[in-house]
Amino acid sequence: MAVELNELRDQIDAVDKQIVDLLAQRLSLVEKVGEVKSIHGLPIYAPDREAAMLASRREEAEKRGVPPQLIEDILRRTMRESYASEKDSGFKCLNPELRPIVIVGGHGQLGGVFKRMFELSGYQVKILGSQDWDNAESLVKDAGMVVVSVPIHLTDGVIQKLPKLPDDCILCDLTSIKAEPLAAMLEVHAGPVVGLHPMFGPDIPSMAKQVIICSDGRAPETYQWLLKQFEIWGASICAIDAKEHDNGMTLIQALRHFTSFAYGLHLAQENPNLDTLVQLSSPIYRLELAMVGRLFAQDPNLYGDIIMASQHNIDMIKRFHHRFGEAIKILDNHDKAEFVKQFEGVSEWYGDYSQQFMNESQNLLKQANDAIHRGK
Repeated sequence: MAVELNELRDQIDAVDKQIVDLLAQRLSLVEKVGEVKSIHGLPIYAPDREAAMLASRREEAEKRGVPPQLIEDILRRTMRESYASEKDSGFKCLNPELRPIVIVGGHGQLGGVFKRMFELSGYQVKILGSQDWDNAESLVKDAGMVVVSVPIHLTDGVIQKLPKLPDDCILCDLTSIKAEPLAAMLEVHAGPVVGLHPMFGPDIPSMAKQVIICSDGRAPETYQWLLKQFEIWGASICAIDAKEHDNGMTLIQALRHFTSFAYGLHLAQENPNLDTLVQLSSPIYRLELAMVGRLFAQDPNLYGDIIMASQHNIDMIKRFHHRFGEAIKILDNHDKAEFVKQFEGVSEWYGDYSQQFMNESQNLLKQANDAIHRGK
């Protein structure tokens, strides 16, 4: 039996080596695709092409008796690597006549991401750091665009501190709140203004499929090239009113970060054996632990700024606290019927998204399970 098993394993090893060779060949072709896209100004992420290719490969796999989801999983992971490698080919510059871009806070992590992307696109980039304010006037005097990328609690003050910009200079920010920074930029600068919120952190491998939120300020026709440049990088643009954006971020960011903070605080004070919790966790519980733990691996000042960015955030968290108390009353009363009633009400509110999110989460959990190593 051992001999037979070893022979089969040797054959599997040989096939695996062929897979590695094919992946190397595919990545080499992707590099050439990136060069062509760079020359012609095509985005690295083409959703229609991706969807059509995946549908075709699923159909081919099914005909060969291969599970369609298997080939899709392999291709999606391969494409993620492809998007990351394509960016190294650089990008077409959509506004080659633009004067230098000045990034205020460009030494920071997110500012650094945009500095690199602009430079990969052929733009001249200057940095206005915290030690450079004595030279701020000379740095911005010929700027074609000024990008403010500083912590939330410093944003308004930095905007107010900016020297006079050229009349046609585009002024924008990368802050996770939009109404106040946008108002501040409109006050200090009479030229084009736009509020931007990248919905990602500095650790992304590429901008493919990432979202950049855009809130118009003034003269939107003057910065449409910038939005198209983001799309060439692979990002999707979500245009939204600044106040509507901030209301949404209260729920998506501030409330979620706070509940993760509170859960982590509770865990730490209960002080269970974390190794035991991890061992007991199925993929979904491990993923939930991971998402909370992920918060505490990052800068507490950043998350404090996000959560405390506005009184609106704090008021929302207080309303959540009240509803949490109302839910506890159901438990105190051992009222299962009321629990089921409330549960079904929320399910109805989610509508078709419930099943959609169920399907999406199942795929995530499969990937999480694949990454778990249970051995000693």
